[in-house]
Amino acid sequence: MLDPLHWLADHEGAVLDWLPVDEHGRVHAADLDAAIRRDPGSVALVTVMWANNEVGTVQPVHDLVAVAHAHGLPIHSDAIQAVGHLPVDFIASGLDAMTVTGHKIGGPIGVGALLLDRKAELTPLLHGGGQERDVRSGTLDTPAIAGFAAAGSAAVRDLGRESARLAELRDAMIDGVLSVVPDAVLSGDPARGPEARLPGIAHFCFPGCEGDSLLLLLDARGIECSTGSACSAGIAQPSHVLLAMGADPDLARGSLRFSLGRTSTAEDVKTLVEALPAVVDRARSAGLS
Repeated sequence: MLDPLHWLADHEGAVLDWLPVDEHGRVHAADLDAAIRRDPGSVALVTVMWANNEVGTVQPVHDLVAVAHAHGLPIHSDAIQAVGHLPVDFIASGLDAMTVTGHKIGGPIGVGALLLDRKAELTPLLHGGGQERDVRSGTLDTPAIAGFAAAGSAAVRDLGRESARLAELRDAMIDGVLSVVPDAVLSGDPARGPEARLPGIAHFCFPGCEGDSLLLLLDARGIECSTGSACSAGIAQPSHVLLAMGADPDLARGSLRFSLGRTSTAEDVKTLVEALPAVVDRARSAGLS
């Protein structure tokens, strides 16, 4: 979500005002209100992720919507990580715009949707046949859209049961990792309810380790994880998310995100917990050499 904002600043003269987050990665409504009050007439749009894709923290969307609307401002949310894992109701949220995608819920890659309040006015970026009410011209990929719709229906239908299952696996993973690597640091909100963090993500920092070393060592054991979001893959620097949360840069370099999904099992969690002590020890030894 950052790149479009940077593009607007670099090419369209937009001025970005980044809101602070607390140590759990959460934006507070009071901070949004204070930022707007500094110069209300200069604010065109508020945008926030519904849930963070690295550490799993869920944002207080309804509180932020209330603040934005109190100032007469539109607000958008990137809900890509939340849909299929948390109850997401565009109308009930009060948002003016919301983005979702298919590939995060088992649908086709390359198809998504922008949900808009009926009063929203957009300037099209693509021009041609006038499809999508002149908002986005171009022939629609009907098979992908149908697949997206089917995946969305399945995700919503199974949300309660699947989210509870993933949360149970996530909690077992958190407890297991902290038991075998006691100095590991869990990122995000320590609370584990759906209002606090996503059910399928657990993010840790491992002191004295490089994330890339951990990643390769776990990969050699058939365990797949990541050092951050897919959007920043291949960038050898501490996560901007962790730095914004106030994490020490050296600690942030030794971070891993573990994601759970429909195919994840208790055996997968057990395999990770059993492998992790030796992997961390080796990664620390490599860092000292």
